[in-house]
Amino acid sequence: MMVEILIFLVAGIGALLIAGYSVHMFIGGLVSNDSEQRIIFIVCTLVFCVMAYMAWDVVQKRTGKK
Repeated sequence: MMVEILIFLVAGIGALLIAGYSVHMFIGGLVSNDSEQRIIFIVCTLVFCVMAYMAWDVVQKRTGKK
């Protein structure tokens, strides 16, 4: 279980970095810095929620509760 948690953490951090940088590359310079930071925050929050749900689902299936 500890190895899975480590894998989830590494994948999660990588996904958040890629999501934030992708937003920066798409809209950087087109909108104000405040708007860019807000959009990056929103996208990273959504990505975090999706990854948290996927991790929760895996744990539920592994423990046989679902």
